[in-house]
Amino acid sequence: MTPPPPPGPEAEARESIDAQLAASGWVVQDRDDINLSAARGVAIREFKLASGYGYADYLLYVDECALGAFEAKKAGDPLTGIERQVTKYSAGLPAALSAHLRPLPFLYVGTGHETGFVNLLDPAPRTRRPANVRDE
Repeated sequence: MTPPPPPGPEAEARESIDAQLAASGWVVQDRDDINLSAARGVAIREFKLASGYGYADYLLYVDECALGAFEAKKAGDPLTGIERQVTKYSAGLPAALSAHLRPLPFLYVGTGHETGFVNLLDPAPRTRRPANVRDE
């Protein structure tokens, strides 16, 4: 079983992000209990990426194929300028796993109070607020 995240501000953000993902229709799962057929959208917590890429706070699957990643930050951390970190996650999907596109094109960062989005399909990717997300 996946150990719980360490206590602290980022763990608080993850609790809120879990709830927001679930409210948006995502099924949120621990990495040790993955069932990609549980729903059309599955968010896997603390997903171990390929060697040298670390862990994505959430790996996002749509129709059983990886499509994006979500990085949790503690409240108050700036959400702009995170392209380098989440871009690293987008390239770190293990080769044996299926993906809609490589590198993963849709990247999110959030604190549980606000959310940022990077679309790597954009010719000039940058952090922006998703149009359909209402921040707290």
